[in-house]
Amino acid sequence: MSSYKGHSIFAFVLSLMFFHSPLLIALTLIGANIPDFDHKFKKENVYKMIILGLIVFISLYILRLPYYIGLIIIFLGVTFYFSEHRSFTHSIFGVLTLSSAVSLILIWGFQLITSVTALENHYLVMAVMIALLSFLFLNRNVLMIFLPVFFVSLFLLPNGNFSYIEIVLSLFLGVFSHIVLDSFTPAGIKIFAPISQKKVYKNFGRSMVFLLIVMALIIHIPILFQLFEQYAL
Repeated sequence: MSSYKGHSIFAFVLSLMFFHSPLLIALTLIGANIPDFDHKFKKENVYKMIILGLIVFISLYILRLPYYIGLIIIFLGVTFYFSEHRSFTHSIFGVLTLSSAVSLILIWGFQLITSVTALENHYLVMAVMIALLSFLFLNRNVLMIFLPVFFVSLFLLPNGNFSYIEIVLSLFLGVFSHIVLDSFTPAGIKIFAPISQKKVYKNFGRSMVFLLIVMALIIHIPILFQLFEQYAL
């Protein structure tokens, strides 16, 4: 199975354990595909990312709008450009950096759009932004499946609430799922890069999968208890 397929499937399964909103599930899947932009064969996309950031920065600066969105996009591109494959972007520091940067792009972009337009459907605005984000980070083959499924799910669940913290957590889960899955490979991951070159392997991955399952169960304890009361008592 191709790397992007494995990461996408793993992230999708994890997202179903934690979230019910199509927006958050989609963000988790997108997040799982972000770390591999440090690979050499994706350098062309990194250049496009930096150019996009420059265009956004210059455009917003001229319009006297918050231009730091463009700076964050440039920062992402530069981070990928200077990162060796499975080094910083595949460490715990990289997970925090990537999930925070992409979260800021989404949140600040959402705030900008809703402040300068009369759009009242904030759920739809965020959905469109996530769809645009998918063009940047998802493999073309995944994108062909992702977009129709995503928009159908939005049609089936047209109304939904989301919070900024949920956006951050869903992206974090997706990016983190990537390094967890990569820890099962023979090469392992440098969990504390660039501070340390120490690698972790499948024992780390197993521990993290177990921890994620426990956390998901804890989150759903109220629902499980309600089901127990309804059907067992």
